[in-house]
Amino acid sequence: MPSVTSANQPPLSSKQPTNLKLNNLLWEGSKRVKAGDIAGALDIYQQAAKLDKDNPRIFSAIGYLHTLKGSFAESIAAYKGAIALEPNNADFHYALAYSLANLGDNSGAATAYRRSIELNPKNAQAYLGLGAVMRRMKNNDVAINAYNSAIALDEKNAQAYELLGAIYLDQQIHGQALQTLQQALQLNPNSSSINFKLGTAWFRQGNINAAIALFQRAAQLEPKNPKIFLELGKAMQARKNLDGAIDAFKQATTLQPNSADVQTALAETFMLKGDYKQATLSYKRLIEITPQNPQAYYKLASALKKENRQSEAIAALEKARDLYRSQGQSEGVQKAESALRELKPSS
Repeated sequence: MPSVTSANQPPLSSKQPTNLKLNNLLWEGSKRVKAGDIAGALDIYQQAAKLDKDNPRIFSAIGYLHTLKGSFAESIAAYKGAIALEPNNADFHYALAYSLANLGDNSGAATAYRRSIELNPKNAQAYLGLGAVMRRMKNNDVAINAYNSAIALDEKNAQAYELLGAIYLDQQIHGQALQTLQQALQLNPNSSSINFKLGTAWFRQGNINAAIALFQRAAQLEPKNPKIFLELGKAMQARKNLDGAIDAFKQATTLQPNSADVQTALAETFMLKGDYKQATLSYKRLIEITPQNPQAYYKLASALKKENRQSEAIAALEKARDLYRSQGQSEGVQKAESALRELKPSS
């Protein structure tokens, strides 16, 4: 989501120069903002608003400070107050839209972004904001138009190309996704998210080597993002580099130890490698994370069977069968019972 505009930062002085007390408050408030004392600054600007109830900039500043605190309901109220006093200020409508979007009111945010665009059609950030909320509302055609409008205003806006490329990825329009994301990367080669998205596009197109290189670059730029290592591991696995895949998945588990997706990928890779002991440990960890997951017990049984731990494999299959049954998954029940018949000696 585009950031709140700097035009809504606190004013340094009032339009009423004769009001010494008010100007002193505004100067003190500005000093506190610069010092990082957001709560103190907010208290001072609220005092100033009582002295000058007709100053939209003060209300806008209050909204801006609430935005910095993440108290978006309060920022919305403040920006609405500013708009009531100065209804044709595009920055106020943009800031209102930003707060509404962060509070989850996508429809209200879209209306405010559109009003901001009406008042200032040259603000590329407003188009990016509109595109973001339209994408959330699954209105991709309007989102695409919004991002293209942002690009028309600023052909070097890497974020606009990235967001547009992300929609094409979602829609599986891979050719356009590649073209758009490559433009984004040319403009901002040090963006981990662009490298990651472009890697995803190449992976889906079957260019595994290109995908791995981009995922590795994304991991260098953002080494604490488990999603990057998960996808890197999948690409390594697709290239039959199982050791590389395991290393990537292990890094992902370190960063996100309770991720079922990561633990599943790690366990499956150990199975492919033939390291059934480690696969067993990984499936047991998966069961700790998702204890009501019948597939985890079923897969654990497969690993235990490979280790010739028959009785434990039977117990895991019986647990899988019972969970499948309790969850109404008849095909799973049949699958588990079939595996049990293979393991249990005929009576």
